[in-house]
Amino acid sequence: MSGHVTLIRSSTLAGNVDYAYAATAPAGARLIFLAGACPLDAAGATVAAADHAGQAAQCIANLETALRDAGAGLEDVISTRVLVASSRQADLIAVWDVVRAAFGGHDVPSTLLGVTVLGYDDQLVEIEAVAAVRDA
Repeated sequence: MSGHVTLIRSSTLAGNVDYAYAATAPAGARLIFLAGACPLDAAGATVAAADHAGQAAQCIANLETALRDAGAGLEDVISTRVLVASSRQADLIAVWDVVRAAFGGHDVPSTLLGVTVLGYDDQLVEIEAVAAVRDA
């Protein structure tokens, strides 16, 4: 079953952000902790070298596959952490735009970080997530 995550808005924190400040899972939910989705193709090669947005799109595709394999979807995600190997705010925003578009109205609590390096050759983006589902 999908869509049981409750996103929590704040009336006392900044209201002009494009994500919820908190989220809750229902009682009895099964939590799914996903490894960071990386911009790898099926052969394990890093895709879209030097393209932050392209790598973010591949990360989202891989995240969706991992969620589906665990019996969940993007609407079940309760939080994300988006890692971008860059010190340029424009690169972080380019990645964030892809992530936000993928999640649509399900704007889960998220952390967007610029980091110095990620694990694979030419890797610029990694997306971690936690999801919550109620099994039928």
